Amino acid sequence: MRYDLLCIGSGPAGQRGAVQAAKLGRRAIIVERGAVGGVCTGTGTIPSKTFREAVKTFVAGQGTPRTRPTAADLLARVGQVIDREESVISNQLARNGVDIVQGRASFIDPHTVVVQGANGTQQIEAEYVLIATGTTPAPPPGAATDGETVLTSDDIGGMKRLPMSLTVVGAGVIGVEYASMFAALGVNVTLIDRRDRPLEFLDHEIVDELLHQLRKVNVQYRPNEGVDRIEKIDGVTPKVAVMTESGKRIVSDMVLFAVGRLGATSDLALDKAGLTADDRGRLLVDPMFRTTVGHIYAAGDVIGYPSLAATSSEQGRLAACHALGASARPMAPHFPIGIYAIPEVSMVGAPEHELTKQKVPYEIGVARYREIARGQILGDDSGYFKMLFHRVDRRLLGVHIMGTNATELLHIGQAVLGLGGGLDYFLETVFNYPTLAECYKVAALNAANKLAT
Repeated sequence: MRYDLLCIGSGPAGQRGAVQAAKLGRRAIIVERGAVGGVCTGTGTIPSKTFREAVKTFVAGQGTPRTRPTAADLLARVGQVIDREESVISNQLARNGVDIVQGRASFIDPHTVVVQGANGTQQIEAEYVLIATGTTPAPPPGAATDGETVLTSDDIGGMKRLPMSLTVVGAGVIGVEYASMFAALGVNVTLIDRRDRPLEFLDHEIVDELLHQLRKVNVQYRPNEGVDRIEKIDGVTPKVAVMTESGKRIVSDMVLFAVGRLGATSDLALDKAGLTADDRGRLLVDPMFRTTVGHIYAAGDVIGYPSLAATSSEQGRLAACHALGASARPMAPHFPIGIYAIPEVSMVGAPEHELTKQKVPYEIGVARYREIARGQILGDDSGYFKMLFHRVDRRLLGVHIMGTNATELLHIGQAVLGLGGGLDYFLETVFNYPTLAECYKVAALNAANKLAT
């Protein structure tokens, strides 16, 4: 079996890379060890965001559960959405003539992999290879995951009960998202992290606002706390204890370990392809996503930051274009970031601390949802919206939002930023009323007033 492009993994990067190759008239194949769609569809992006929507159906107002749902109640919709997404992806690949082989791939040589699947073993040879295997959760120290008291984010879909108390280890994107979801249901959540502050890449003011909202739903945040070990406690109702490096003992019904993820490369026999992963299983690539072996590319979470489904998809497409000789512009430098916590957080462009570090003169424009009619209608009085403009040429430098539909609202600012627009655009543009998009007008007027003084 010989192909022009072999994609190992069917998540956003592998899927988009294979489809792009097919659009160029080349023969493409995907090897997938699990269900079509990879981690993104099976245990990551799709199920976590569906879980979030399920949580919101049981919450009235700001963090007050109407009724206490069961785990089955929360997860019922998740399985339906996963099945639907897998069907959509399979149909798309089939329409484009992309072959799919189920099984685990490992290299025999730089151009050949062997696939071990339910139907036996087969070899696939390709001119180019795209490694898009995604990631697996980092294991917790001292106790194996059991799907009952010690979980990673990949285990949420199999959760049998809703805990009364939960310790979340790791205040990264996944940890913060799930901490906020469980807290909204009335679960007593303790969030611990080795770092001084969570989500360091976000605008610091937005993070402070998010932490304030988490405290309002009784999330106890413990920074500067490393985990020494995790111990299971037997009993009629099993519990678990997190022992911190500082000597604290935090007991809860369940612990969610969310301290990073590891590149899923351990089974690939990378040495036979002339490749070496770093200590977290990730692959080093150049700006066109080419590894140190010229015909082998890598894209998506397996190459590290930013590890977003949207950017992974574009990385896969660009890798396929470069490998197969098709011209393509590089990925835009200003990509959107969305944190699907409750409330949502989203950003594009530079945060304040970066501009300060770079000595860029800027002015801030702020709008609050409680000042916006649509915010009042939605009952969101805590939403916070901020834009940053260059003080000299008035260019838009960044948009930072916390609140309802932040990940959707952001794209207006992303378009203006990408097209080089600035303050005057927002001052002169009419937005539908009442909408959250009115935040752009209010924030622009706020910035204009400051610049006029």
